[in-house]
Amino acid sequence: MPGTVSARLTRRGRWAVGLGAAALAAGVAGCGRDMPPPAPSPPPMSAPARPGLVVLSDVDGRILTDIRYATAHNFVGRPVDGYQEPLCLLTAPAAQALRRVQDAALATGHRLKVYDCYRPQRAVDDFVAWGADPGRQETKAEFYPRVAKSALFDRGYLGAPTSHSRGSTVDLTLVAQPPPEQPRHVPGQYSCTDPDGRRYPDTSVDMGTGFDCFDPLSHIDSTAVGVTARANRQLLRDLMTDGGFVGYDREWWHFRYRDEPWPDTYFDLPVTRSSAG
Repeated sequence: MPGTVSARLTRRGRWAVGLGAAALAAGVAGCGRDMPPPAPSPPPMSAPARPGLVVLSDVDGRILTDIRYATAHNFVGRPVDGYQEPLCLLTAPAAQALRRVQDAALATGHRLKVYDCYRPQRAVDDFVAWGADPGRQETKAEFYPRVAKSALFDRGYLGAPTSHSRGSTVDLTLVAQPPPEQPRHVPGQYSCTDPDGRRYPDTSVDMGTGFDCFDPLSHIDSTAVGVTARANRQLLRDLMTDGGFVGYDREWWHFRYRDEPWPDTYFDLPVTRSSAG
């Protein structure tokens, strides 16, 4: 059943919502959502208009970027609302922490590659509206081949709000150093659950699934993926945990900076260089 969401800068999930039943179920879980959801609390007297975002490439040019939501190669199948430029924006403390993780990753022969960083609230609304439209199934074969679209919210693969909108959460992977060349993506040719070598070769080391694979195989402790993938997931988790980040059990790629400066506030600035500062 179609639904819409209207949301604004908010505190701990107190946001104005108009949703269909499926979207309401999403409110307690989701893509990049920390579990369990935070308890509601009164809004602050004055919320900051800007979270002090920086462009990650300005902080560390060694970290690769593949900002999927600024392109058509994502589960929505088109650029997502709010992604005006293919940039990774993060709060300054999170970006500096990620730089230290990159230092540690290089010692293991790897570079980091980020898929998503700060995510504006309007993008989350876009995800929820897409999820409430059962007719949009063009990307099922690649991103959720074994899970019904109607179950994506209930199973915790999509939801709102998300810690990404607080500016200190990142989706990322490891890439061998030096990084291989990334081929052009061909829509409809791949499935995220295919074995390594048959799914889209996006330069990531073998993590058992592709990014944004809505499937139990993506759960961080899945034993259904191969030994190499489990070792790579553990390495990424160790590097990020040592760097001050906290993972999410259903997505091997998702990490939140533990000491995030805005743990209760969600922002809606677009992803563009002008939002930094």
